[in-house]
Amino acid sequence: MRNISDHDLDAANWLKSTYSGGSGGNCLEVTHDFPALVPVRDSKNPDGPKLVFPAEAWSAFVSALKP
Repeated sequence: MRNISDHDLDAANWLKSTYSGGSGGNCLEVTHDFPALVPVRDSKNPDGPKLVFPAEAWSAFVSALKP
C-alpha cells in the first residue's frame, strides 16, 4: 500500500458529507484523490491528523452504517 505524504493530503480535494448540514458541526471529510485509499479528517481541524483506510474497508464501514 502506498504511503501518502502530508503534502499530498494538503493538496487533496476534501469533501464533506451532504448529511452534515450547513452548520459545519461534527463532520468528517474524505478525499477520493487516492483510488486504493480513503483519507479521512475532522472538518473542525483540517490541519490535524488524518486517518487513512483501504478503500474496501471504508466502503464496508459506510455500508454497515446504512439502515
